[in-house]
Amino acid sequence: MGLAVCRLVGQAQNPIIHADVPDMSIIRVGDSYYMSSTTMHLSPGLPIMKSQDLVNWQLIGYAYERLVENDAMNLENGQSAYGRGSWASCLNYHAGVFYASTFSATSGKTHVYSTKDIEKGPWREQSFAPAYHDHSIFFDDDGRVYMVYGAGKLHLLELAADLSGVKPGGLDQVLIDNASAPAGDDIMLGAEGSQLYKVNGKYYLFNITWPRGGMRTVVIHRADRLTGPWEGRVGLQDMGVAQGGLVQSPDGRWFAYLFQDSGGVGRIPYLVPVTWEAGWPVLGTEGKVPLRLALPASEGLVPGIIASDDFEEKELGLVWQWNHNPVPENWSLTARKGHLRLSTGRRDTSFVMARNTLTQRTFGPSSSGITKIKVSAMRPGDFAGLALLQKNYGLLGVKAEEGQKYLTVVSAATGVPVEMARIPLRRKIIFLKASCDFRERRDTGQFYYSLDGKKWTEFGPPLPLPYTLPHFMGYRFGLFNYATLERGGYVDFDYFRVSGKL
Repeated sequence: MGLAVCRLVGQAQNPIIHADVPDMSIIRVGDSYYMSSTTMHLSPGLPIMKSQDLVNWQLIGYAYERLVENDAMNLENGQSAYGRGSWASCLNYHAGVFYASTFSATSGKTHVYSTKDIEKGPWREQSFAPAYHDHSIFFDDDGRVYMVYGAGKLHLLELAADLSGVKPGGLDQVLIDNASAPAGDDIMLGAEGSQLYKVNGKYYLFNITWPRGGMRTVVIHRADRLTGPWEGRVGLQDMGVAQGGLVQSPDGRWFAYLFQDSGGVGRIPYLVPVTWEAGWPVLGTEGKVPLRLALPASEGLVPGIIASDDFEEKELGLVWQWNHNPVPENWSLTARKGHLRLSTGRRDTSFVMARNTLTQRTFGPSSSGITKIKVSAMRPGDFAGLALLQKNYGLLGVKAEEGQKYLTVVSAATGVPVEMARIPLRRKIIFLKASCDFRERRDTGQFYYSLDGKKWTEFGPPLPLPYTLPHFMGYRFGLFNYATLERGGYVDFDYFRVSGKL
């Protein structure tokens, strides 16, 4: 049953994806939908997904391999890009060209990627300073190109026709002085996450805001002219489902795509049906987010954006992303056929500052990941294994110390890594498993080991899996190997297998 255990046959249900896919931007070109999302400090980044039905999504690529070359993205000189990297993207299609744009405090720039073939690429990059916060790029009917950006006070800026930067002498004005106002006077999060549309000659702007003591809220503004005046109202206030925009199906139906903060699994996508009344989009069913949708049923997350891997191919599957920029010479799929080899290229003092940790999403309502690892080539001081990556991470792995190897569990639940369990290991091969229970926000992990891949032994205490802002993403499964004393050791991962069962 796996991932489909809670799904009704023949009918889609919310959340559409029970995994960390925040800040979505969705477009439809012909009969195909395309979606971009945020993956921050991971590489490659700015993922592009495709669907034929708004429910079942497949990863088809990334807009960039490496966002920028600097100490933060390369995990050098004590710097990192956790919780930063690239943020909310905007996906567009105009005159035969696809555009995916994002902004980054790590680079200090706004990045615009373009391609004529969104499924095969290549992507061309243009960038310019500064980093325009939560921007939305909009191609108007008269051929002019604009950007809406900001938080609370929203700005309208005209771009050069080729999107290479701001248009000299172009339009530059405050669009809405206080876009949060429809949600009240006491606001904890100023309206941001702009998504701009033109429907039947009117302009519509979607934003997220957060009234103090309340929940994340959708605010919608509309205007007859792009420069205003704008009138606004609350578009949705239910379950904290917010931030996103509009998409229309080929048969004329409208939906809002939004996400919800869902604890340790991350920010998860919802679809909400939209009707139109008196020129306004009306979200939900009587103001509520429906749990069932008149769309095809989900076929599960596997193999759409999460997948098992036997490492038999010449290239890594698209489901994988490195924690920060990888070092190519320290990983290989060919050094030992059918295995991922992670080699140590320097000494590190902590897991989160180590390079070449290979990750993919955990998922809900429950999930587990299993790997088989050969550890005979480890050197003294090496630590390798399976991780649950977030700020309060957990590690299950093998430590090489003073001529001996130990199987150990490390928990950073307190913010400081603490070894929670240890036993001697006298084998060259060990099987490791991590499970995640996100049901009803339990947000709990558990590690296991096996000597034969069949009989599993629970190892270490349950691990709390809280969502924290310093990393700003859901927990990720991670395969890691780093050195603390000397370089040159390596481990071989035979496979990584995911399941929707604990």
